[in-house]
Amino acid sequence: VLYFLFLVFLIFLNWEQVKTLMYWLDPNLRFAKREVDVMEYATNCTDISWKRIMSHLDFFAFAHFAGWALKALLIRSYGLCWTISITWELTELFFMHLLPNFAECWWDQLILDILLCNGGGIWLGMTACRFLEMRIYRWGSIKKIHSTTGKIKRAVLQFTPASWTYVRWFDPNSSFQRLAGIYLFMILWQLTELNTFFLKHIFVFQVSHPFSWCRILLIAVITAPTVRQYYAYLTDTRCKRVGTQCWMFGAIAFLEALICVKFGIDLFSQTEILYVVFWLLCLVRIYIYLYDSIYSLNDLIF
Repeated sequence: VLYFLFLVFLIFLNWEQVKTLMYWLDPNLRFAKREVDVMEYATNCTDISWKRIMSHLDFFAFAHFAGWALKALLIRSYGLCWTISITWELTELFFMHLLPNFAECWWDQLILDILLCNGGGIWLGMTACRFLEMRIYRWGSIKKIHSTTGKIKRAVLQFTPASWTYVRWFDPNSSFQRLAGIYLFMILWQLTELNTFFLKHIFVFQVSHPFSWCRILLIAVITAPTVRQYYAYLTDTRCKRVGTQCWMFGAIAFLEALICVKFGIDLFSQTEILYVVFWLLCLVRIYIYLYDSIYSLNDLIF
């Protein structure tokens, strides 16, 4: 709620007031440069060497991997995770004309991003989900445990979930409302990801700056109850309305997008409308194509 109120406050400021606020919080931002101004993207793509590939496996690659592991823990569906992963790569392609740092070599996008970071993170997160789904929790008093090792283990388990809900987003008997709801979920997820890149590009701060990673952590914390409430709304016929956390998350994503448009009007004036239309059509086409096979894939996996 506080972050939402901060965004409401921010949207009523002008550009100079926002920059003054940013410089007051961090004076070093006066000298900040965009990543695209100091780095080159998608150059010499034919030069594929082990040394060059390893140079891309830095801290940010690990953060990418860990981020997808966390997303898998939140979404808990191979099908939906892979759909979001692939559509995000398409999103980068269609918005490359606005954000040059979306440009990547084919091997970077296909092998390092989709297969290694995304795929590895999804596998790790889903493996953790299966482990937690099958685990039997015994929440007896720690006083009844006699060994020191057992007491330490019991203390650590105190910070794990008491139960883990089995999640099935796709179902062959899904109603149109459920299908449309999942598609809306995918669009909102893409919008939230886009906001991350547009915010740091428009307000000029690096991805390693606290403004960036603190927001990412905050969004991750907000997303956890949001996904749970939204899933309950889509799958539980007794649930007649979405939870307050869902409304708050949607409002935050919408306000962030408005802030990007307001303060990045020069950037968005260069938008190729045809690219955006093709992007939306591709998302629809991929979703329709994958739906018939995703629920059967879930049956095999789970």
